[in-house]
Amino acid sequence: MLVRRVWPSRPTFESPFDDFDQLRHHLQRLFDAVGESALGRMGAGVFPPINVTQDNSSIYVRAEIPGIDPKDLDVTAQGRRLSISGKRAIPKESNRASYHRQERAEGEFSRTVTLPTEVETASADARYNAGILSVSLPKAEIAKARQIQVKA
Repeated sequence: MLVRRVWPSRPTFESPFDDFDQLRHHLQRLFDAVGESALGRMGAGVFPPINVTQDNSSIYVRAEIPGIDPKDLDVTAQGRRLSISGKRAIPKESNRASYHRQERAEGEFSRTVTLPTEVETASADARYNAGILSVSLPKAEIAKARQIQVKA
């Protein structure tokens, strides 16, 4: 006697996203194999973190750049752009030291921000103190607000 099954004993449902799920799984395994230290070198955020503020006469830029020698910093202002670049070197503990965790990044960095207005680059001032780079950029005369007297 021949027995035919019309329905499988366990219903199988194939999702249209199964291939994507497999791809995600393979990529996750690849990133796990590469390791945290290599991914950290690729960049896990924006360095250096920067705050830009302004008042009526100037724009102020403050960047957190700890562990840098001020002579290794290059600050350039042109038009409405400010560029900060440099190199941070982390001294090695010793030749025989093995790291359990290494989160302090070293190497070259560069960051360019667009300023809200034109600035007078000739009068710019940059100071480095306690790991904070402070740049003061006077606004260009054309960008400064002027009081307009109303005539009756």
